[in-house]
Amino acid sequence: MSTWQNWAGNQTMSPASVLHPRSTDEIATAVKDAASAGRRVKAIGSGHSFTSIGLTDGVQLQLDRHDRLLSVDQDAMQVTVESGMQLHALNTLLTAHDLGLTNMGDIDVQTVSGAISTGTHGTGRASGAISAQVVGLELVLADGSVVTCSRDERPDLFEMARVGLGALGVISAVTFQAEKAFALHADERPMPLDDVLDGFEELVADNEHFEFYWFPHTRLALTKRNNRTTSLEPLSRRRAWIDDELLSNGLFEVTNRLCARAPRIIPRVNKIAARALSAREYSDVAPLVFTSPRRVRFCEMEYAVPRADLPAVFRELSTLPEKIGEVISFPVECRVAPADDIPLSTASGRDSAYIAVHVYKGTRFDRYFDAVESLMGTVGGRPHWGKLHGLSSVELAERYPRFEEFRALRSAVDPEGRFRNDYLDKVLGAP
Repeated sequence: MSTWQNWAGNQTMSPASVLHPRSTDEIATAVKDAASAGRRVKAIGSGHSFTSIGLTDGVQLQLDRHDRLLSVDQDAMQVTVESGMQLHALNTLLTAHDLGLTNMGDIDVQTVSGAISTGTHGTGRASGAISAQVVGLELVLADGSVVTCSRDERPDLFEMARVGLGALGVISAVTFQAEKAFALHADERPMPLDDVLDGFEELVADNEHFEFYWFPHTRLALTKRNNRTTSLEPLSRRRAWIDDELLSNGLFEVTNRLCARAPRIIPRVNKIAARALSAREYSDVAPLVFTSPRRVRFCEMEYAVPRADLPAVFRELSTLPEKIGEVISFPVECRVAPADDIPLSTASGRDSAYIAVHVYKGTRFDRYFDAVESLMGTVGGRPHWGKLHGLSSVELAERYPRFEEFRALRSAVDPEGRFRNDYLDKVLGAP
């Protein structure tokens, strides 16, 4: 029996069997065979979720060989790919056809099905999560049947499955609404945290994509503004290597290892790191601006809060490490997204701001994450489905107006609980 581990190393499983389907037919056959054997089924992608959302003791479907391009409609600017394709491969494919996604997050190793199923997002004043750019899905349901859905075909299933948590079926193909390829101008600079929070609404309104990172135990933040441009002025290869590999990955890994051994030095290290930040500007094709290499491993919790509440909530958050007697080496990230109409999207029905807290791999995080989660609860915060949290279906039902609709559809399309696991039973309740 093989043992699987996620990227962060905090989740493991030993499924009864592991399959690598190469087609939708093979996925359907695997689901039917699992039903005959009385086993549960879970598809797994790149393992970038920090929660146990993808774990199973039954049949694990690894989608690494189910990753082909299926079609490109150049006129409609729509692309259909198999669900195991990773986002970086999707970006390469789109670029080859002079197309691009409107928005995406800063990590591009997730599979497309994993990214949309957990609500993966970037930051955008008016452009939402990756799932908001989906216009069609193909799913294998619990009985092994294959269905397609869109706004015109089985719209009830489509709107729920765009952030479906893997609870409604195995996504086998995804159709994205792309647009003409474009470039972004990146403007990155340090600012006092209080200035960022005082001007937060203006910073969001003035930039297509705005985010900031705050260094705990300091009052400094690194701001990032990305806006469309028609010119290309990329970083030199040397500058990109120094900034993104040597400093952001190599040196950051070393300092985190030192801080893990001697936590008392963390406030001093963070102050040095914050003061060492330098401004930079460059322009490049959008995927190279949206994404960054992330080689330092960590565990993460992220909550979506109403955007208007962000400044007050973040001010309180900035005092938490000292209040609870914890020292935190990893920066806290803040991003934004517009309201969308996806029932279990963290931005469903409200303009949102995201607060993501991290700790270095192997570092204790319970006191810190518990304190952050309690604070987020004061404003009805919604946890990212693929990142650590402690909420159950009881609390989540209060934070999602259409929660019961999702649960009802889950029971209808998977009455025997073929796609159940402990995580889904916790956050959705047992069907």
